[in-house]
Amino acid sequence: MGATSGAVWGRVEQQDFRSRVRGTLLGAALGDALGSPVGELSMEEIREAYGAEGVVDLPFGYGRRGTVTHLTQLTLFSLDGLIRAQVRRDTGAWHPPTDLHRAYLRWAATQHDWGPDERRKEDGWLAREEWLYARRDPARACLIGFADDMMGTLDAPKNQKEMGPEAAARSAPFGLLVGWEPQLVMQLAVECAAQTHGHPTAYLSAGAYALIVHGLARGESLDAAVQRSLQVLADWPGQQPVTDALQYALGAVRQGMPTPARIDELAGEGTAEGLLSVAVYCALVGEDTRHGLCLSVNHGGPSGAAGALTGALLGALHGETALPPAWLAELEGRPTMLVLADDFAMEMTQGPALHGPAESSPGWLARYPRA
Repeated sequence: MGATSGAVWGRVEQQDFRSRVRGTLLGAALGDALGSPVGELSMEEIREAYGAEGVVDLPFGYGRRGTVTHLTQLTLFSLDGLIRAQVRRDTGAWHPPTDLHRAYLRWAATQHDWGPDERRKEDGWLAREEWLYARRDPARACLIGFADDMMGTLDAPKNQKEMGPEAAARSAPFGLLVGWEPQLVMQLAVECAAQTHGHPTAYLSAGAYALIVHGLARGESLDAAVQRSLQVLADWPGQQPVTDALQYALGAVRQGMPTPARIDELAGEGTAEGLLSVAVYCALVGEDTRHGLCLSVNHGGPSGAAGALTGALLGALHGETALPPAWLAELEGRPTMLVLADDFAMEMTQGPALHGPAESSPGWLARYPRA
């Protein structure tokens, strides 16, 4: 797998990119924290618990407000894996899907270990963050997909009938590879999704979603990013359900005020393409980021995944400063997310200076080992 990286970074471009990376990561986590506590409830039950307007503020989950689930955990490890892939590129042993699979196996270890194992020097810094060892209702498909060292591929995907949204929900970081061509972003996201979600609807939803984030991170409008995603998607076998879902979301924007019933209709059975449709719709019709996030979780479907997908779109589109500050203040793991986002932005803009053939930073290689 190759990539193009012709971006020329000035100070303003670097600052804007860092804000979008931070916004993508923090937005996804906020959506997860907002929606996951009500993910098993119908809209009627949500109203009974939270009032007529439903969820309008961070609810309690896992003992406090602002807690995140495996959806956010895996998104962080996606970003970690992408940094490690760039670092390993210097060695000539460069195969990003394998590097992402290793990152996901590090996440899988957090789901059964008591805490970080300091003896595993190859883990890098993220896997030593103790808060990530909380088990937060991980999807069965993810546990099965990463239960052993065998990596699912497009030719032999794991969980071939799995159509859930979890792979898409961890795929926003692929869209932050702004120096890559869209087709390559799609390819990588699809290959990595097939490691746990082997149905074409699931892995193509992940690829299409990454492409939309890619357009936003490069400064496109959301509508333009969706249109570009549809163009690339058209070349993939089995893409019709995902294409239909995206076009349905665009059409729904013109149908009047958003309602939970309309969002339920977009979500369908709660599979990946339906939740992708919800995310695009809510990001398009939301009056601001807070409104868009609330729209995405107030329905009877998988609210955590819908919120995470929507939040990353809004964060990539508007940057971190558009996210609700009061929610960010309570977000679990926020310091870790900021460090990881800034490290990713630094890797994308200054990578050769950190670990290139001419020079390297021992501190960087300790954080993101080549092993």
